[in-house]
Amino acid sequence: MLSDSAAFSGFSVDDLDAARAFYEGVLGLRTSPEPEMRGIMHLHLAGGRDVLVYAKGADHTPASYTVLNFPVPDVDAAVAELTARGVRFEQYDDPPTDENGVMRAGGPLIAWFTDPAGNVFSVIEEG
Repeated sequence: MLSDSAAFSGFSVDDLDAARAFYEGVLGLRTSPEPEMRGIMHLHLAGGRDVLVYAKGADHTPASYTVLNFPVPDVDAAVAELTARGVRFEQYDDPPTDENGVMRAGGPLIAWFTDPAGNVFSVIEEG
C-alpha cells in the first residue's frame, strides 16, 4: 500500500525565521514556504528531496537524534568550511570526537552540529 507513496520526513523548530536564515545563509540550502499553511517551510535537499520544517514555538523540543545527515566527500574540509561560517560542532565522549568535533573511531568520519532550534545534523564522509 505505501510502497509507492512519495514519503517525506519533517521536524520542528522553535523559530522558523531563525531556522530559515541558518539553513540558507550558513548552510547554503534552499527553502520555500508552504503557501497554504503558515509556520511551515520546505527545506530543499540535493536529489530533489524535500524535508518539511514546521514551527512549534515554545512547545518545541529539539530532536535527541540526528535528523539530517549530509554526505560529503571530505568531512575535515566540510567541518573547516562550516566552522568558518560560524557552525559549532558538538563534542562527545561516546563516541569520542576530536578537537574539531570529528568522530574517527570506526565507521565513516562524522561530525555533528545543531541548528538554531537544537536539532542535530551531521556531515558524514561518503565513499
